[in-house]
Amino acid sequence: MDTEDIELSEEEEEITAETVLKTLQIAWQNERLAPEILPHRNDMVECMLGQIQHMERNINKLPKTDLRASIHQMELNRIKYIICNYLKTRLDKIEKYCISIVNDEKQRIESGSNYLTVSEFRYAQEYLLNMENHLKSTVLNHVPGNMQSFEMNKMAIYPNLQSHIFLKANDTINGIILEDLLGDHDEEIDLEEGSQHILQYKPVAELVKNGKVQLV
Repeated sequence: MDTEDIELSEEEEEITAETVLKTLQIAWQNERLAPEILPHRNDMVECMLGQIQHMERNINKLPKTDLRASIHQMELNRIKYIICNYLKTRLDKIEKYCISIVNDEKQRIESGSNYLTVSEFRYAQEYLLNMENHLKSTVLNHVPGNMQSFEMNKMAIYPNLQSHIFLKANDTINGIILEDLLGDHDEEIDLEEGSQHILQYKPVAELVKNGKVQLV
């Protein structure tokens, strides 16, 4: 894969395509393994899509019998799969936890810390509206009037933040509190850089989002 510099914006330093791909791979792996939807990395997706176009132009310049063309095409297909699966995983979560995600995202937008892209948030709102309209047309419109009142939020499904995950510490982290769900004996642990652990997701959720740990 070409490792030429990619300029993100006028205010950000140029980074190599290799760094962008590595960042996107981590985001993809975290998204697949985390129970909740994570902050989007659309910046990395857009950079990688631009690099894909560049790679395709270079491949087209090579003779079809050139072994390099086949190798580069295989790498290109792998990158496309990562991007497609990353976006699909996020859409699957949006559909599964649509109500709770929309409610949470509205609050995040007010504070400027949104997790969804503009397109994802629009999709989530349209999906929620279609789900509500379907429920009304198939059920509520066919029951007595005094039974047609319904609160959509009561159907909300929430991700299980208490589920266990495998993680790798990218930095040394001290003072992680593990909550004792069955009693009052909470435990405090430290993570050494490079160490791997099985822990509940909730205590390390913010560490996943800021890159201090990654899911494996």
